[in-house]
Amino acid sequence: MSYIVAVRWVANEGEADEVARALGELLEPSLAEPGILEYRAHRDVEDPNVFFMFEVYTDAAAYEAHVATPHFQEWGFGYAIPRLAERRREFYTPLS
Repeated sequence: MSYIVAVRWVANEGEADEVARALGELLEPSLAEPGILEYRAHRDVEDPNVFFMFEVYTDAAAYEAHVATPHFQEWGFGYAIPRLAERRREFYTPLS
């Protein structure tokens, strides 16, 4: 059963473009991971400081493997997350 992660990030004032840069750096290597089925980043049309990511993994272990990758350690934990005012993650499984 797939494992869905919905993520909302709010960048600190003046940091949104750097957060967008980090998300751009994460997309290609993340989509190349064997356990990732979908990995999409979006920017709010009304508030450019707000980002939404929709991620689908084969299972929870694939998500844990993703956050341990060198590219997520560098661009996620090391670059984007320190520039956030807010970080929220929600985890789901499909009903069917």
